[in-house]
Amino acid sequence: MAATAIIPIHAGKGRSVAAALKMSVRYIENPEKTDSGEWVTSYECDPLIADKEFLFSKNQYAAITGRDQGKNDVLAYHLRISFKPGETDAEMANKIGYELAMKLTRGQHAFVCCTHTDKQHVHTHCIINSTNLDYTKKFRNIKGSAFVIRKIADQLCAEHGLSVIENPKPSKGKNYGKHMGEGKPPSNREQLEQIIDSVLHSSSACKDFDGFISAMVKLGCEVKRGKHLSVKIPGATRFARLKSLGEDYTEDAIRERILGKRLVQPKQKIIAVAIPTLTLTPTPNIRVPKLLIDIEARLQKANSPGFEHYARIYNLKEMARTLIFLRDSGIGTYDELNEKIKSLDMEHGNRSNRIKEIEARQKEISELQRNIGTYNKTKDTYNEYRRLKKVKLTKWQELRKVTHPADDYYESHRANITLCESTKKYFNKQGYGKEKKIPKMQSLKEEYAILEKEKRKLYNGFSKQRDEAIALKLARRNCDMFLGEPNQPAKERSHEHAL
Repeated sequence: MAATAIIPIHAGKGRSVAAALKMSVRYIENPEKTDSGEWVTSYECDPLIADKEFLFSKNQYAAITGRDQGKNDVLAYHLRISFKPGETDAEMANKIGYELAMKLTRGQHAFVCCTHTDKQHVHTHCIINSTNLDYTKKFRNIKGSAFVIRKIADQLCAEHGLSVIENPKPSKGKNYGKHMGEGKPPSNREQLEQIIDSVLHSSSACKDFDGFISAMVKLGCEVKRGKHLSVKIPGATRFARLKSLGEDYTEDAIRERILGKRLVQPKQKIIAVAIPTLTLTPTPNIRVPKLLIDIEARLQKANSPGFEHYARIYNLKEMARTLIFLRDSGIGTYDELNEKIKSLDMEHGNRSNRIKEIEARQKEISELQRNIGTYNKTKDTYNEYRRLKKVKLTKWQELRKVTHPADDYYESHRANITLCESTKKYFNKQGYGKEKKIPKMQSLKEEYAILEKEKRKLYNGFSKQRDEAIALKLARRNCDMFLGEPNQPAKERSHEHAL
């Protein structure tokens, strides 16, 4: 289950374009939130200098198009996708965030994708450059883009075997606290106040200040005594000074509350147990290498000795990572790598074709169900109309030019009669008649459910198989570039290189 949001980034008051881009990129790349940069990926830009590359694209766009929107100019878009606690790990969250940004931009805009693990719910941030790769257009954030993003995110979650929000609530146009109301989860400080109130209101928990400290430790809190008493609750990353909670939670106030000299009404509902921490067990996955930098092509655009030095070191590290990846994948030669890619492509193609077949059949079933439902609702009206058409007028009625009852009935029930006639044409076109009977609605529902179950199973392995093929193709591309044979046809390459 994932929640999504997209926010335009402007320069704002008191800061330049460069400062706005740098602030946004540095926030999502924060090493404390991304496990020291472990979960930072990018597309068509270097994460280390992404803000400078984005700024360069803005200057190029202005020079080519001559357009300048001033303070209304959207510099980038901040895309965020959050996942249900415990449902996914950081690696999968980063993959889904990357795929979401790629599908949304159709590969036409550079972006940085970072997954934050500092909260109980893993979430991914993407800063998308509003200027496209050829510096001639801007990303068009259409009205209702939130629904488009949600639809893409739900599809990606289904492909990766994650749950999907069945009936998402529309945006309330309020901030998080107002929108959640009583359902808003308590902050770390509010949780600390609850724990302190719980301990102090328990007659058996503490009878003096040392007993209070012992009770806090038993509940899983870390207590740091010094000039200022500080406590860190389970699951938190920082200590909080008790005096910062308010005058009723200072060390002197707590001593007075223990002795009964100060009476305090708890702000929150008293809890008697420690707040459990969420532990995500990382799954052992092979680190996929990144694509090597084409140094010569990049140097033609910008002659920079510093960049050349950085790129060579980067390529050496990524090539070593590529060889380790291939070794851990059980691939020892270039031929084995090609065979593995060919096999995965074939399996992926078969799986994709079957999914398309299922979706096509489901579409047919839905159309058939719709027509059967329409026919059942309108057939009585249509049969009555046909009965009236067989009625013959008397000579006297013909002389008096009396309107045929079927014509009057048709005018009164035109909509239902027309619908029924269209459904009959549909059934005839599909071959339903005397020999081929129209299936029952219940059998169609059962068939649809079986197909949906099969499709979900195919989708569960679909993304993993595709990612594996992409990783192997990237490794092959790195081998070609590193061995200096990227442009030779496959038949002419020397396949005797040991990997």
